[in-house]
Amino acid sequence: MINKKVVYVTGPTASGKTELGVRIAEKYGGEIVSADSMQIYKGIHIASAAPDDNEKRGIPHHLIEFFPLSQQFSVADYVAAARQCIDEILSRKKLPVVVGGTGLYISALTDNIEFADEQTDLKLRGELDDEFERVGGEEMLSHLSAFDPETAARLHPNNRRRIIRAFEVYRLTGKTVTEQNKLSRQNEPRYDNLILGVTSRDREWLYNRINLRVDKMLENGLAEEAKETISLPLNSGGMQAIGHKELYGYLKGECTIAEAAQRLKQSTRRYAKRQLTWFRRDTRIKWLYADEEPIFERAQSLIDEFLGEDERNEE
Repeated sequence: MINKKVVYVTGPTASGKTELGVRIAEKYGGEIVSADSMQIYKGIHIASAAPDDNEKRGIPHHLIEFFPLSQQFSVADYVAAARQCIDEILSRKKLPVVVGGTGLYISALTDNIEFADEQTDLKLRGELDDEFERVGGEEMLSHLSAFDPETAARLHPNNRRRIIRAFEVYRLTGKTVTEQNKLSRQNEPRYDNLILGVTSRDREWLYNRINLRVDKMLENGLAEEAKETISLPLNSGGMQAIGHKELYGYLKGECTIAEAAQRLKQSTRRYAKRQLTWFRRDTRIKWLYADEEPIFERAQSLIDEFLGEDERNEE
């Protein structure tokens, strides 16, 4: 039996995590647990780059496209759901393979973070929401960086909910989100973790993949998918996704599809850069460079060592 061992495949968007995760699951008798904060939502299949049946290749996938787009799904919700999935997979003597690029999800699982009951103040939240509407995400992040630079560095300017939450936590508790996260990391790890990171030495290699992915998304009907969400409030859970917001100008006749596509490519490249900034701080990650090596063979070597000879012989 694989005893509480979990393999993670993470890294920036478009780096090849999905393909690698499926190959690992095929090789080692595993099941995949998503660690993508947008793939949990129903209705944004194209924008979230959720794997289709062909990409899944018969491997069980968990926490993908199961939650209503209009509702909020917190990190605490994710950790509770992911732990349940991982424990069930382990009980079946399978290898959990956690795949995704949401750094906060990965950290919360690997560091066994416990989340305290969240304090809320609806009046304060309303005031912060009004401020966000007035000054925009970029300026809010600039203000946030003055007292919580780590949180500000990992948030996208469009991530209205989490930006507002970071201000709310600080004003209600006197502690930053970063400080609270550090306090909650005092538990022993719940699992024995191997974290693989997929990236590239050459940043242009990754950016070219991002540009090609956006082109393919548009060919596959991204604009039509965005029409279905354009009427949802911007603070809806799934509306934080890169992929729809950038097309609303086009859908409203305010710009061309080419201009919207360029905006989407730029937003996605910036997101990848923020992901890399987040992950580079985690010294546990074993990096695989997809532009210069056969990453599955490298991953296989690391996993074989991680699982140990006896457990591999049981597969």
